[in-house]
Amino acid sequence: MATETVVLKVTMSCEGCSGAVKRVLSKMQGVESFDIDMKEQKVTVKGNVKPEDVFQTVSKTGKKTAYWEGEAAAPAASAPPAAEATPTAAAEAAPSAAAAEAAPSAAAEAPAATAEPEITPAKADA
Repeated sequence: MATETVVLKVTMSCEGCSGAVKRVLSKMQGVESFDIDMKEQKVTVKGNVKPEDVFQTVSKTGKKTAYWEGEAAAPAASAPPAAEATPTAAAEAAPSAAAAEAAPSAAAEAPAATAEPEITPAKADA
């Protein structure tokens, strides 16, 4: 298996959260290195690993985990490994950045709108 780079967005609010992620990645077979950026809520893992396995391992910490948008993090089923770092992927991300500059309020609300359904109160049915 070739060396893979997996980038995840992981909700971490404290050093204990990042410590839990660090602990599971340290024990994961095939991981050569990893970087945890709490400010960006970003975890980058390099090694002889499958993106799905890294995702599952980090998810076991109980932290909300997702593949990082626009990075080499999507599982092979949705994007072939050769296409992950192509200029096309960068070109697709560029228009959204331009749109964010043109209409900052609309662009700032769009990501929040997609995340809101996942953060619903437990008493919503009551």
